Amino acid sequence: MKKLVLIRHAKSSWDDPFLEDHRRPLAERGYRDAPQMAQRLKRRDIEPDAILSSHAERAKATALITAEILHFPKEDIKLTEELYHASPNKILELVRETKNKVDTLLIFGHNPGFNELIDKLGGSIDNLPTSGQFGFKFDVDKWEEISPKKAKVWFFDYPKKKDN
Repeated sequence: MKKLVLIRHAKSSWDDPFLEDHRRPLAERGYRDAPQMAQRLKRRDIEPDAILSSHAERAKATALITAEILHFPKEDIKLTEELYHASPNKILELVRETKNKVDTLLIFGHNPGFNELIDKLGGSIDNLPTSGQFGFKFDVDKWEEISPKKAKVWFFDYPKKKDN
């Protein structure tokens, strides 16, 4: 069983409209929502074996906050520019390259790629909001075997969701 959790970065700051997009930090709301959402992962007993994150500052900050709360070694977070505005096919390619010893993978990134990948894997969602989490389970032994036919929606959570 392989488990994948897609996590959109927390709310970013637009205080400096001239700052390069990938360098935008988290906004105050992002710093509030990211730890709360990480606590929800913890309550679900989600223990990542690997974390992959976009190198964009807002995604990296969200991943670091989550790693701290889940007691995942921050130095083991893999940052990649390949996730920055990645297509669903590129994200899926990166997932399929994951080592098979990893059973639970968290990926921190961006829309529209995440929305499109969720749809491609059979999830039904209008929009994955900032700090939103979408989990899938795959009844496979190898990441290279994951596909829409083998995907089962595990959960969908976001900061304003009331039933948590």
